[in-house]
Amino acid sequence: MADSAPLAGLPGPLPAPPPASGRRRAGVLGAAVGVLAAGAAAGVAVERLTVGRSVRRRARLALDAASPYGTLRGTPGSVLAEDGTPLAYEIEDPYTAPSEDGGVPLAGEAPFTVVLSHGYCLNQDSWHHQRAALRGRARAVYWDQRGHGRSGWTPGAPPPGIDLLGSDLKAVIDAAAPTGPLVLLGHSMGGMTVMALAERYPDLVRERVVGLGLVGTSAGRLDEVAWGLPAPGAEALRRLAPGVLRALGSAPALAEAGRRAVTDVFGTLVRRYSFGTGAETDPALARFATRMIEATPMEVVAAFWPAFAAHDKTAALPLLRGRPAFVLAGTDDLITPATHSRTLATALPEADLTLVPGAGHLVLLERPQEVDTAVTRLLEAVGGTVNAGPWGRGGR
Repeated sequence: MADSAPLAGLPGPLPAPPPASGRRRAGVLGAAVGVLAAGAAAGVAVERLTVGRSVRRRARLALDAASPYGTLRGTPGSVLAEDGTPLAYEIEDPYTAPSEDGGVPLAGEAPFTVVLSHGYCLNQDSWHHQRAALRGRARAVYWDQRGHGRSGWTPGAPPPGIDLLGSDLKAVIDAAAPTGPLVLLGHSMGGMTVMALAERYPDLVRERVVGLGLVGTSAGRLDEVAWGLPAPGAEALRRLAPGVLRALGSAPALAEAGRRAVTDVFGTLVRRYSFGTGAETDPALARFATRMIEATPMEVVAAFWPAFAAHDKTAALPLLRGRPAFVLAGTDDLITPATHSRTLATALPEADLTLVPGAGHLVLLERPQEVDTAVTRLLEAVGGTVNAGPWGRGGR
């Protein structure tokens, strides 16, 4: 290894809203806790206090309208999880159909399928840059984790664990890539999902997975992460978060109203905890990340939180050895610190470790060139092992 630098509206009338001050307090609290878990929470930019709300709203709408992020689409599909939850996915297969940009489909059968699993409070569009790089060059499956994006969620359902997400990934693979070699890419919670798949379905991994990419993720000990806070603040958050989240989860309508009331604060928190200090963040990119996180219902945010403290897939890592792999993270990641990626790379001897200087948790959006390079090298190595397809002939 070498280091290199919505849900449907509620039936019936809603209760009378609380006073604005109450909504704002609830919103700030909900935003702080939700964004922390998602990869985005703490600090308010002073300059935002000097700009009128209507000006900021118009700017956000303009950014949303002009942004190319999240506009790439494939052939949609859906499959039911083991508990009946509908899971949405999309397939892009240049081997069987012309690409949307008019490209000519490749001859023959796809040598492998790349399956990409996104992170907490995001959706499949978080792979925007990698999707653009893979388009027309590899068969790829993108999917939305339960409660995220276009996938379903059952209000009041028991909190999901990471193990359940591993079963969800298996259902998507069975529906969208039932045969042939697989390359699994996972970011943040998506990487944990891949580990859960390996633990629960070791035969599938042994027989079909030929490549692995883990981005900004962890095999465990997330309950020790300080999120860039001083020790007393981190300890207070660990003690208070479970109770706060239970309260937010029991009143999602109030939490959502409060989060909307503090949109500007929320956007600042996203930038603080999603992106690093290496370069100024493109405002359209920051807004895109904010929009994905805002779209995740607060009930989903609250329900997933306990899963991260309980997450420990260290014992599953040996099941992922023996194949080309990479582990990549930003050095400024406050959610899954780079030390967790070093631990993963140590447990996966074949993995190339890349730590991107100055990048944050959303390194796949913030520094796409580095991530795309890691994906390209992985697929070239995989292509050589299966001896088929453009990646086996030298790649991009």
